[in-house]
Amino acid sequence: MDVDQIAKSKTKLTIKSAIIAGLLKDFIQIVFGLAVFSVGVHLTIYANIGLAPWDCLGVGISKHTPLNYGLSMMFMAIVILFIDILLKEKIGFGTIIDALLTGNLVQLCNDLNPFPENKNVWLGIVYMLVGFVFFAIGMWIYMSAEQGCGPRDALLVGLGKRMKKLPIGIVEIILWAVVLLAGWLLGGPVGIGTLISTFGAGLIMHFIYKAIHFEPRKLVHKDVLSVCREIRVKTD
Repeated sequence: MDVDQIAKSKTKLTIKSAIIAGLLKDFIQIVFGLAVFSVGVHLTIYANIGLAPWDCLGVGISKHTPLNYGLSMMFMAIVILFIDILLKEKIGFGTIIDALLTGNLVQLCNDLNPFPENKNVWLGIVYMLVGFVFFAIGMWIYMSAEQGCGPRDALLVGLGKRMKKLPIGIVEIILWAVVLLAGWLLGGPVGIGTLISTFGAGLIMHFIYKAIHFEPRKLVHKDVLSVCREIRVKTD
């Protein structure tokens, strides 16, 4: 191997290492964002004043199938992924990581929580509202990596693109209301926290994103195939 070939090989290796390092950084950002988001989900569950719409639907599905809550949420994620594809949303590494990790992270938070069951409605409302803040911040962190939204977030963004005149928070309110109706019809538990979740989470997300000047519909996400193609092209 001559000097030019050695130099070219080193250059390719350097480029490949830089790309992989960038991906690793994105993956860490995605996992951290999902961890923050999962804490928010846990807080809304710990509030004990009614389940959020997606959780309500998950429990409703579990009542009519052999699936438990966790498997029901995974089943929903797979179905939503197909809907995302139909909406022509990009399925990236972030989408896959979300589908695999979020439910497990929420369960971990539930298992590690050392506090007794909350029985105070007003305190439960506070927990739920704080959970919504974690929702919004977690979504901002992992979606900013532009490696694909989570399945439900991709659905939200896909619908948002088709309702351009509505703020993204209002689009989420509409989506959550539909999910809530389906969960209720299937026998999922509904309480005051469910109603607060349906309307409060979207509004809090809207105000937070407006304050930090974040518009998820303007993100340019990379799908799995384009990332793999980029690594191959730049190292050929």
